Amino acid sequence: MSGIQRLLDIMARLRDPQGGCPWDLQQNFKTIAPYTVEEAYEVADAIERDDLPSLRDELGDLLFQVVFHSQMAREQGAFDFDAVANAICDKMERRHPHVFGSASIADAEAQTVAWEEQKRRERAQKRRPEEQASVLDDVPVALPALTRANKLGKRAAQVGFEWSDVHGAIEKLDEEIAEFKAEVRSHVCLQADTMATTTEGQRQHERLAAEIGDVLFCVVNVCRYLKIDPEQALKRTNASFERRFRYVESGLAKQGKTPQQASLAEMDQLWDEAKRG
Repeated sequence: MSGIQRLLDIMARLRDPQGGCPWDLQQNFKTIAPYTVEEAYEVADAIERDDLPSLRDELGDLLFQVVFHSQMAREQGAFDFDAVANAICDKMERRHPHVFGSASIADAEAQTVAWEEQKRRERAQKRRPEEQASVLDDVPVALPALTRANKLGKRAAQVGFEWSDVHGAIEKLDEEIAEFKAEVRSHVCLQADTMATTTEGQRQHERLAAEIGDVLFCVVNVCRYLKIDPEQALKRTNASFERRFRYVESGLAKQGKTPQQASLAEMDQLWDEAKRG
């Protein structure tokens, strides 16, 4: 028995109403979706750590999620695992006519252009007649916000909705930062006003959130012009912050202190040491 057939049989057994697992039987697409996303991140984490044994295990966990969804769909008469596998096979052949057909592609950049054009045609075919076409169709809402902002910007750029160079994107970022600063000043004034209503305070908080959202979107646009993946850039900064803060904690522990017992000046000094290291 092949590994995939064994896995399919295990999944069917887990979902068997007679003697299956109670937890697995209670699940549906929506309850399983968060686990699917989590497993994809664990695959990425194993790759980031260059841990191939873990990558093998995490890919198995991710494959199990595909099998789980496929089993639930089979029970509803919608599709099964074979249909999922054949659908991706068809898609890969369709999107690589230079490999599986007679088309000719000059280089990787040309392939990217051809890939996006094929995706555009596929979106058009799936769209209902009454639906308004948009270049932003099918950008998944569930993506991490930075990644989705990057994809939205790329899609809009395909039809010319972008600045001529990175300087225009930076100027827009400066403009949004200025608007955010103005809103912060207004927010501080409101907090100082004892006559401010709770409703007005909530409205201003929403405006603050909107302004900082604009700033973040503009940062993503600048990243796109510079060919920097914003998600990866922030991931590296998170790792750097974690490493430096752990250095601060370790340094304080050597002094017999915790961060709660230390002053900001003491922590800043250790932080600077971590940066120099």
